[in-house]
Amino acid sequence: MKTIKVALIGAGYISDYHARGLMEISNVEITAVVARTKESSEKFAEKHKIEHAYTDIQDVIKTADIDAVIISTPNQFHAPYAIDFLKAGKAVFLEKPMAMNAEEGKQINAVSKACNLPVMVGHMWRFDTDTNYVKDVIDSGKLGKVFKTKGYGIHENWGPSGWFTKKELAGGGALADMGVHAIDAIRYLLGDPKPLKVYARIATNFGDYDVDDSGIIIITWDNGTESIIESGWWHPHMDGPEASAGIFGTKGYASLFPTFLKMTTGEETFEKIVPKLPERKEHCDQIIYTRQMEHFISSIRNNETPVPGIIEGQLVLDIVDAAYKSSETGEVVHL
Repeated sequence: MKTIKVALIGAGYISDYHARGLMEISNVEITAVVARTKESSEKFAEKHKIEHAYTDIQDVIKTADIDAVIISTPNQFHAPYAIDFLKAGKAVFLEKPMAMNAEEGKQINAVSKACNLPVMVGHMWRFDTDTNYVKDVIDSGKLGKVFKTKGYGIHENWGPSGWFTKKELAGGGALADMGVHAIDAIRYLLGDPKPLKVYARIATNFGDYDVDDSGIIIITWDNGTESIIESGWWHPHMDGPEASAGIFGTKGYASLFPTFLKMTTGEETFEKIVPKLPERKEHCDQIIYTRQMEHFISSIRNNETPVPGIIEGQLVLDIVDAAYKSSETGEVVHL
């Protein structure tokens, strides 16, 4: 079996998860890492025993035997880097969000099609055991008709700094950072419906920066479900862990994180079901990222379209753009 050679573009927190995941896959070699400074790239390379440490993506672009790249940079660079690597013949994995906005996503899509190369997007909750348990319950019809969902991505009494809080580098704030996870996770649980309309109220309440740290979004899907999505940094309270969801059906309720079911048994009575699922070492466990990398490598080997890919990433961007527009105008945005 041919060894797939991979370069990591970015040497931050999330790149550690990707590196560890790749190292668990047979016939995969991380041959290079690119970081903003020589110190960062060399430190990361030493930690993960990577042969080449660079500060310029051109060093990867011109290396013919590199098959794929994992892009974990500030959002501003997602589209231009993806396009450059695709044109150089590399398969691309992009951390979420896929791009700064929907228009950039369309540009990536056009180049991906022209080059006939895969693009995968880092909406990693699709690879989580609890998430897939809840999805299977929904798919089975056990909850009845799902008419409402509530989900959020919130940091309690904490928020990021650096490029995350700069609009020119991130494109948005908590919505682009945390909300995109909540949007894609709910869409996945519901069977990937298409959004029909979006209404949002987005604000900055906690920091002296030009991005949002508070958001409430209502999405109407083409399957008739209404979804409430909340995003935030520095909030004084969250209902559970930093990512959570509730699924409301006509026959019962499913909670994701903590994961359990409440099945209606009669008027004012219900049965609570707590499934036996693997214990989590941390909320965003390494296994999610490892499975993500396995799927990406498999898509390269088998010449298959990865999911989540451009379609899934683009729909999230469409919703985020619509949410910012709705918040500015105070009107519902139809998609």
